[in-house]
This record gives sequence, C-alpha cells and structure tokens, in this order.
Amino acid sequence: MKIFYSPASPYVRKCMVVALELGVAGRIEKLAAAANPVNRDQTVVASNPLGKVPTFLTEGGEALYDSRVICEYLDSEADGRMFPREGRARWHALTQQALGDGLLDAALLARYETAMRPAELRWDAWMKGQMDKIASSLARIEQLAGGLGERVDIGTITFGCALGYLDFRFPDLDWRAGHPQTAKWFEAFNQRASMQATLPHA
Repeated sequence: MKIFYSPASPYVRKCMVVALELGVAGRIEKLAAAANPVNRDQTVVASNPLGKVPTFLTEGGEALYDSRVICEYLDSEADGRMFPREGRARWHALTQQALGDGLLDAALLARYETAMRPAELRWDAWMKGQMDKIASSLARIEQLAGGLGERVDIGTITFGCALGYLDFRFPDLDWRAGHPQTAKWFEAFNQRASMQATLPHA
C-alpha cells in the first residue's frame, strides 16, 4: 500500500493516525507529494484527478481518495475498530468526523487566503466567514468534549487532527481559552503514540 504524503496535511495525518492505531502503518509506503491548489502535482493527478493528498494506492494498485474513504478502507483491512458498525455510535462517529473535517476545510481555506493569495486580492469577508465556521465548530466540540472520554474512533481522531492543525497553522488563535473541556480532552488525546508520531511540520 502507498500514500501520497505531505507532513503538513491534516487529512494525511488523519489517515496515518488511523493506520497507526490499527497497526498497519508499517505496510504503507509514503510517496512525497507537492499538492497545491494552483500548481498541481501532476504525479498525484495521474492517480487522483483532484490532485489532492491524501491519495492512496491499494496493494492491487487501485487509487482511493479522500481521507474518509481511505480511513474506512484501512479499517476494513484491519479489525474494524475505527468505524462503529451500527446504531447511534456509528452515526455519532460519522457526524463528528464530518464536523472535524468541516473545521479543517474552513481552516485550510483561511490558510490559503493568507498564505497563497496576493495581498491585494484578499477578501476580508471571506476570511471572516471561514473563521466564523471554525468558531462555531469549536463551540460544538466544546459541548461534546465532556462525553468523549477515552474513545478512539474516526470521530475523535478527526477532532484531534483538526485541533492539532489549529495549533500548527493558527498559533495565535488561542482556541483553548474559551474551550476548557476541549482543551482538557485534547491534552490527553494528543499524547497517544499515534498523534505524537504524526505531529505536523512544514
């Protein structure tokens, strides 16, 4: 198995945390990628027309994307611990994954607006809209955090990667100040070996 990889991508991180938790990370070869929304990496495009990371190649050479599909594939190849199979637990985990991914989507758009768009073309209202999505997502995670406990599934992993990305790319946001339950949960969750092994870097 292979994965087109960027050490700064929170979505790649999500996949690798799942792989580590499932004990299959050693079977995955990391392929360097320079995915970019403007100057697209044609090596990635050859396997994924969207040109995004993560893009995953199965042992049979089939390309899978995006992180949601890859994580579920890895879970199916292992012992199926990351995706509850039925009932409320499944829908809670999937909805929490969607919330964490949505937070990440907004954070990435905000990051692109400041890091990639020329200053004279930046749109303040757009930036505010993305930051508002981050704020409302954090408020919802704060409501949930007290009940997350020691759960390790696709929902909590996505939350962990999303919060880690905020620390990485938005260090001045100080999200912990207004979200004490989330901060307490993340402090413990972030100490997992899978999270420490995948800390993002440029």
